[in-house]
Amino acid sequence: MSTTNNEIYDQPKRLRFKSVTNVQQSSNEITSTAIGKDIRCRDEEKSASLFAFLHVELTRGYLLEHDEERFSARREKVYSFIKIPQELEKFMAYGFFQCADSLLFVYTFLPLRFLIAFWSFCNRLFRNCFGFSSHHSKSILKPAETCDVLKGFILLVCSILMCYIDTNMMYHLVKSQSVMKLYIFYNMLEVGDRLFSAFGQDTIDALFWTATEPRDRRREHLGVIPHLLFAMTYVFLHSILVLFQATTLNVAFNSNNKSLLIIMMSNNFVELKGSVFKKFDKNNLFQVSCSDVRERLHLSVLLFIVVLQTMKEYMWKEERFWILAPDCILVLTFEVIIDWVKHAFITRFNEIPYGVYREYTVSLAYDVAQTRQKYAFSDHSDLVARRMGFIPLPLGVVITRVLVHAVKVDGEYTVSLAYDVAQTRQKYAFSDHSDLVARRMGFIPLPLGVVITRVLVHAVKVDG
Repeated sequence: MSTTNNEIYDQPKRLRFKSVTNVQQSSNEITSTAIGKDIRCRDEEKSASLFAFLHVELTRGYLLEHDEERFSARREKVYSFIKIPQELEKFMAYGFFQCADSLLFVYTFLPLRFLIAFWSFCNRLFRNCFGFSSHHSKSILKPAETCDVLKGFILLVCSILMCYIDTNMMYHLVKSQSVMKLYIFYNMLEVGDRLFSAFGQDTIDALFWTATEPRDRRREHLGVIPHLLFAMTYVFLHSILVLFQATTLNVAFNSNNKSLLIIMMSNNFVELKGSVFKKFDKNNLFQVSCSDVRERLHLSVLLFIVVLQTMKEYMWKEERFWILAPDCILVLTFEVIIDWVKHAFITRFNEIPYGVYREYTVSLAYDVAQTRQKYAFSDHSDLVARRMGFIPLPLGVVITRVLVHAVKVDGEYTVSLAYDVAQTRQKYAFSDHSDLVARRMGFIPLPLGVVITRVLVHAVKVDG
């Protein structure tokens, strides 16, 4: 009986123990089931979010018109960047021909004005000495005539002095140097040319003002002669520097190794690097543009000198010219492209519109109009020199020196032409002078005479 009671007493314990175990097992099963479901849900969420992300990325859209102002401004900047070369070349062409006109003035109008001023000086001096003049002035020459005489005198004296410079010795001196020395030397010449151009016009202006300053006011200066010597020294030294530049380019063009020419062309990238990333306003950009115009004409004159010197050495053979022409065109083209890139990025980084080059052109045209007025205060060539830093006198001296030594007329040909002229002056000549010139030279004057007559009839009309 006791055994039975003990069994009955222990049975609930066993039952309670079994129930706790079962509960723990069931709870573990529930937990594992929940975790499994959670993992499966997360995997499903991950897979669903990945496909959703890919779907959104492949099919999502956007509207640029929500930021219309910004995109329109960007498009205008691109259009402005593209139009810069066109507008720049318009300004460059106008400025280039102004500088070319200033240079040609040295060979065309300046000699004539020099002769007229010299004749006026002699005429007025004669009249004043013998009492034929009704009014006496303190100065025999007018201010403009004085400036013309000084310019002509400087040009004449410096051209004569330059004729004593041995270009062959200069050529071999430059050619004997290494490539790197020539590259450094050419860069030094460029820096010196810019410094001379910046200082030279002040020297010439000081000479002109000293020579034409009114006599009745207090004058504090060294005198005309010291200023004249100083200006002549400047023109002569600048001319030698330009001749060295032309000689260095001549060596680069005619050497078998074109590495020097390539290095000189790559020097423009240094200028590009130094200009593009600087802060500019309209006034600074105008100065840079004028400097580029001056450099382009200066380079053109240097290439012209190189062609003349090379053709002279090769006895003016046509095939040599066609060998030189591609290199000259390549150098000029490279210069133009560098100018395009430089100005395009300067205007892009500094928010300058492309229409500013038209304003620059108008400014140059206004300068020309000022020199054509009745009471102008400066000559056209001097005003161009002040505005662009282009001084024509040194280039004129160098071109004169090169032309004198490059273009020589053979004495036999001269004697032959003189004999033809003498034959037409004989008593029993068989031909007229004009007909003989036409046969010998291929020059027929009648068509030109008809054209000139037609132009004069329509240009010069006398009122009835």
